Amino acid sequence: MLHRRILFPMVVLVFLVVNVNLRGQAMPLAPDMQLAHDIYKEFIEIHSGVMTGATTPVAEAAARRLKDAGFPDSDIFLGGPTPQKFNLVVRYHGTGAQKPLLLLAHTDVVEAKREDWSMDPFVFTEKDGYYYGRGTGDDKAQAAVWIATLIRFKREGYVPDRDIIVALTADEEGGAYNGVAWLIKNHRDLIDADIALNEGGWGEEADGKMISNDLQVSEKYVINYTFAVHNKGGHSSMPVPDNAIYHLAGALLHLSAFGFPLKTNDVTAAYFAEMTKIETGPIKADLAQVAQGSQEAMERVAAYSPEWNSTLRTTCVATMLAGGHASNALPELATATVNCRVLPEDSPEYVLSTLEKIVDDPEVSITSSRQSSGAPPSPLRPDVLNAVRSASEKEFPGVPVVPIMVTGATDGRQLRIIGIPTYGVQGFFFDRDDIRFHGRDERMKISSFYQGQEFLYDLVKTLTAPA
Repeated sequence: MLHRRILFPMVVLVFLVVNVNLRGQAMPLAPDMQLAHDIYKEFIEIHSGVMTGATTPVAEAAARRLKDAGFPDSDIFLGGPTPQKFNLVVRYHGTGAQKPLLLLAHTDVVEAKREDWSMDPFVFTEKDGYYYGRGTGDDKAQAAVWIATLIRFKREGYVPDRDIIVALTADEEGGAYNGVAWLIKNHRDLIDADIALNEGGWGEEADGKMISNDLQVSEKYVINYTFAVHNKGGHSSMPVPDNAIYHLAGALLHLSAFGFPLKTNDVTAAYFAEMTKIETGPIKADLAQVAQGSQEAMERVAAYSPEWNSTLRTTCVATMLAGGHASNALPELATATVNCRVLPEDSPEYVLSTLEKIVDDPEVSITSSRQSSGAPPSPLRPDVLNAVRSASEKEFPGVPVVPIMVTGATDGRQLRIIGIPTYGVQGFFFDRDDIRFHGRDERMKISSFYQGQEFLYDLVKTLTAPA
């Protein structure tokens, strides 16, 4: 458990979030909350697994909601590279005094098997104060809130000083038809914007108390490598040292013992400086030294927390194995997938050359099927930072907004590369010691969903309000 100074929010959502009256019976949600709930539920119960599902039904469901709310067909785009991988882009028109604001979320989800969960991952389940289901955290909550927010603006007759664009996209989780890449290549005009809001920053809790509302301005990028060993094989009754599985095992053993250099960049140094204002106990002094570039302190902080270890270095880890073709034959092929999360300033060439040096076995080939690269961080623009702080203080009084580099990866990287500053911000709070994105029994605290909905509504309105 990480020891942290606890900041107590003063927000009380009374019965609308608690959702129970004195007799223990469910109370109806307010209309805006009910709308978000219904969209959320509908999205979760559409199987959009990145490999076995389809995003088109999610995009079509969102389009139906928008059309029912009065959005004309001319403002709604549905399309993608295959019939199963549609994206949705909708435009809410403003005065045009400023360039548009893009609101991004992805509708694909990581695969989930019923036998691995304690419930059906594609049934929206309310239990013990949580909403359960694949995508409840990553990323259908934000997708649902963006659609509900546009419909709310439409009903209120709100006229922003810039167009508001919502893009719900496919295959962020690693599929072959990434929606943001496809839109950039084929329909750049639909999503061109001054700034974008996306996933990647969320609220952190410890022991049920809010610690920070994170604002993601930078991120790692992903490269998947295949370690492969080819061999002539032979009969298992005549084993030889030159075994494909043994070569691969040795390479992975070297990988497991290696750590990329520890370092900070401008974003992570600022993050650790901010964390000294939140943390308590002996680690507080180390965090301050990390912000100043102390290697010794980085070693201690990296050992203290897997999250901080990943924040301070590029990481590569074996995630999948395959080898051999028969139980009574020497293996002709052994392979491993090695997933690397790379600091934005580290080049792919550097990562590959480092892996080749540590493996140090000519029998092991190292290749990647998709190339990637880092992106510059989004600037801490005063208008964005002030808007996030204002909306956060309104919904989560006393909880600091902390700019971060997220150790995962999002589609924000692609937008930053083409010059659209992108900020990961959600206002959904999760227990930092029980993050279930991509994992078993993924869930979202019910109260957090509705607080996040109101936070995002206020944030979008602040960023688009007429002067």
